[in-house]
Amino acid sequence: MTEGRPVVLIADDQPDVVEALRLLLKAEGFLTLTAHVPEGVIAQLERTAVDAALIDLNYTRDTTSGREGLDLLSRIRALDPTLPVVVMTAWGSVDKAVEAMRIGARDFIEKPWDNARLLTTLKTQIELARALRAANRLEQENRLLRREGFPELIADSQAMRPIIQVMERIAPSDANVLITGEHGTGKEVVARWIHAASKRRDKPLVIVNAGGLPEGVFESELFGHVKGAFTDAKTDRVGRFEMASGGTLFLDEIANIGLAQQARLLRVLQTGELERVGSSQTRKVDVRVIAATNANLKAEVQAGRFREDLLFRLNTIEIHLPRLRERREDIFPLAQHFLARYSQRYQRPRLGFSEEAVQALKGYDWPGNVRELDHAVERAVLLSQGDRVEAWDLGLHRPDQAGVLSDEGPKSLDALERDAIKAALARFDGNVSLAAKALGVSRSALYRRLQRYGLSAST
Repeated sequence: MTEGRPVVLIADDQPDVVEALRLLLKAEGFLTLTAHVPEGVIAQLERTAVDAALIDLNYTRDTTSGREGLDLLSRIRALDPTLPVVVMTAWGSVDKAVEAMRIGARDFIEKPWDNARLLTTLKTQIELARALRAANRLEQENRLLRREGFPELIADSQAMRPIIQVMERIAPSDANVLITGEHGTGKEVVARWIHAASKRRDKPLVIVNAGGLPEGVFESELFGHVKGAFTDAKTDRVGRFEMASGGTLFLDEIANIGLAQQARLLRVLQTGELERVGSSQTRKVDVRVIAATNANLKAEVQAGRFREDLLFRLNTIEIHLPRLRERREDIFPLAQHFLARYSQRYQRPRLGFSEEAVQALKGYDWPGNVRELDHAVERAVLLSQGDRVEAWDLGLHRPDQAGVLSDEGPKSLDALERDAIKAALARFDGNVSLAAKALGVSRSALYRRLQRYGLSAST
């Protein structure tokens, strides 16, 4: 778009009308392009950026239907929906102008026109369009800088770069995506990132643990049900597919669903249609599906446990996430990210890693991948005594044997929580209020946990 003198494209089948408009606009400082037929208008727009188009609705002698002009308006809108188009119509044909406004024209001028009104209309529409384009451009730039709404994705290692490139290429499309990789590699984070980078980002992202749905509730959860469909169906219920319509449905643990469930899922993916349980009414849904699994689905197909046609529907694009030990450059940046998160949550703002802790982080094999690293850092923040996280706070291995698990083995979350409570109470000499504040829970919640674990404030 020209930022100096505005450029207006004039289109009319009568040369004298075009010339009169050209002279009027030239006298007011406008630059002009002209065309006499719809194809000429499209050709000009494909070659040159303009600030507004002033087009007639009739291009064939003795016709007054305006059909040609309305069709042309639709083509212009398809080419550039931000371009302000002002239509010209014969006096008394306001109904055609109204139809043009419905299609997307910004305003209309009646012939014979009033010079002052025509100039005011064009100037106003050009100023509005320039302001809108500037705002859109600024928002796009800000979105790129801020990655607004994007989940944190720390992936600078050589192993992750080609994966990021694929994600950036396929995110704007509506292609279904299958994300594979071991437990804890970050499949849900990748799904959230793809949704946030897609055209569907303003619509819902609905997350379903598909493998955790019992067969008896699978259809009800995904497709919904109507009142009375079964004993406990007290009201109508919207299923996850309908909840995600217009947006994205993330089906985690997809390999764990049974063959009968797979058949029902396949039909919706093929047709975009479903019926709620107990209803014969067919409903259309517009959903992009992202599925995830830690299983080898091709092997599952060969074993007869997974439908090949469903696999083809799911893996239009397949993204395989490497294990954390295969992207070691990301280990410490990820650890720093988790440290910042949990230091803020548990009010330990000056906390850092000791050199020994850094070496322990980098030397460990992380069988639980990113999820294990996340839990290890949270545990360390809770258990550390000074302003540094030490290697033993991470609970990974003996300091003299990198990569070897401690004699106690990996701890459950309950055991980690119990250790964290004991450490907080010790740090604050049994003061429950201060310990609760440091742990990020209420005083009453901490008392409930003390009772649960058989602890006392003096523990």
